Amino acid sequence: MINEIYSKSKIPSDKPGDVILKDCMNLKSNESCLIVADKKLENIADALYKNSLKITRNSKLILIRVPEAHGVEPPEWVAGEMLKYDVMLLTTTKSLSHTRARENASKKGARIVSMPGITIDMMKRALNVDFYKINSINKKLIKKLNNKNKIMVKTNFGTDIKFYVKGRKWIGDDGIYTKKGAFGNLPAGEIFIAPLENKTNGTIAVDASIGGIGKVDKKIRIDIKDGFIEKIVGGNIGQLLKKSLKNRYYKNVAELGIGTNYKAKITGNVLEDEKVAGTCHIAFGNNKHFGGKIDVPFHVDAVIKNPTIYADGALIMNDGKLKYK
Repeated sequence: MINEIYSKSKIPSDKPGDVILKDCMNLKSNESCLIVADKKLENIADALYKNSLKITRNSKLILIRVPEAHGVEPPEWVAGEMLKYDVMLLTTTKSLSHTRARENASKKGARIVSMPGITIDMMKRALNVDFYKINSINKKLIKKLNNKNKIMVKTNFGTDIKFYVKGRKWIGDDGIYTKKGAFGNLPAGEIFIAPLENKTNGTIAVDASIGGIGKVDKKIRIDIKDGFIEKIVGGNIGQLLKKSLKNRYYKNVAELGIGTNYKAKITGNVLEDEKVAGTCHIAFGNNKHFGGKIDVPFHVDAVIKNPTIYADGALIMNDGKLKYK
């Protein structure tokens, strides 16, 4: 069980299972729970499944093949199963967050958490947070960003880019998924938005990590023109990113996010990296499921350290330090 896995890491007995199933998801004895996992994360998924059986008898674990990339749809029969449960834990190597299957289950009212690539160390570190503190930070940030149009992001490392977001909605992910239809990641701690398509221009200098690939080995420069990647230069990680962009819409600037988890750290695993306080991330590919228009089986994030961010001229973050008060 998850308690036994965590005891090897000197984590207090039964805390991890309680955090996810009780504190974050509020799973009840009269509810159903589905865990979708793959072989690479079967150990953690099985532990969560066994813990869920302590709360409800109506729990099920499904194992699927490792998806080809983040955003690839699960098998049709799995998508069908996802419509039958109250609470869902997506414990997969590649993310199912940006899929029609997940969105349809959310629309039906399921409370869902996605944990692509989660590790024991990550759970130990980044789940040991005050979720209501993160919720408060997210709300303050969103309040300051609401009704703003032009977002500028700069870093001393070379990032200089402008996004336009008028009419789009900022979304907060705080780890509290107790309401019908709630969805997010664990570890949690970010706000994000789908910028307007065809309008983003500038340069991104990636100095942290690229989702699904890892920590950058040297600075990666990504040039953006009219909402799409135009050029990528730098390192083996940059070349791997370039190879993953199979068509034009994989190059779409899909997301701008700001990390707010004060215990997360850069590890090379974007599930945690994009939540690190003092960072921002820009994603490419699919944004259909959080307010955008592009629907492709691909979504990858580039994480940037210590950005300075302005919204219609108002300072939001200065060299990684939030200025939302």
